[in-house]
Amino acid sequence: MTNLAVDLPGLRLKNPIMPASGCFGFGREYSDFYDLGKLGAVIMKAATGSERFGNNTPRVAETASGMLNAIGLQNPGVDKIIESEVDFLSNYDMPIIANVAGSTIGEYEKVAAAFNQTKHVHALELNISCPNVKEGGIQFGTDPNMAANVTKMVKQASNLPVYVKLSPNVSDIVAMAKAVEAAGADGLSMINTLSGMKIDPSSKRPLLANKTGGLSGPAIKPIAIRMVYEVKQQVSIPIIGMGGVTNAEDVLEFLLAGASAVAVGTANFQNPFICPELIDELPKILTKYGFLSVQDAIGKGAILYE
Repeated sequence: MTNLAVDLPGLRLKNPIMPASGCFGFGREYSDFYDLGKLGAVIMKAATGSERFGNNTPRVAETASGMLNAIGLQNPGVDKIIESEVDFLSNYDMPIIANVAGSTIGEYEKVAAAFNQTKHVHALELNISCPNVKEGGIQFGTDPNMAANVTKMVKQASNLPVYVKLSPNVSDIVAMAKAVEAAGADGLSMINTLSGMKIDPSSKRPLLANKTGGLSGPAIKPIAIRMVYEVKQQVSIPIIGMGGVTNAEDVLEFLLAGASAVAVGTANFQNPFICPELIDELPKILTKYGFLSVQDAIGKGAILYE
């Protein structure tokens, strides 16, 4: 029997599959379709210090092999998320990862400290890579010194393991990874969306009200694989890989590149059953390519090409 379990800092995953933040809400709608306890973990939608209404509409546009979004971190605020959504998710047998966002380092600290007070959150994903907000987000995620500083301050504000979500919208993602590792990050999440734009020929205007948005979906998978591969060669902390996963062979590809677990984003909008389907399919794919466990496959893509 193929072993799908993975141990990460602060997390015991029964399998490596989890929904990516921002593509699964807080899981309530999906709980009508299947038992969320089947997931390896869940990464909640981003939380900020107070309620955010996000960007103006339209905020989503379909593209070839992907989608653009400019939601702008809409959420009810960390206190309401803890009171309602964390309490809801705690009914399921899986780790909960809270995505932490903010406009200032102080706001990041506040959100991290709040999650630290609840026993049901098992790790933090530090969002320094959202391309759709004017303050915070990618402002911290494109400067190694700022990324390291916010990582260090969040580590001081919470006892929970911190996974830093990196942006692909940088010239050297390895430098960013090294900076946050040196600042105390326990793991990495990568990649977030790539900045993009779509113009409506009829109106001659950008289709999104925010003009630009984050591109996700299968179109970005080769970029994500390349970045996971490059970063894995240079850091010693584990990586949760993501970007365009639609089938179990995509999951294996991320594992081979060096990811220890895999998050699924845009595919949830096309197929609400995609995560449990991947969990069911993964043992067959691992066996097909000669692996006895998920752990056996991690990083093997790098070794094979040496």
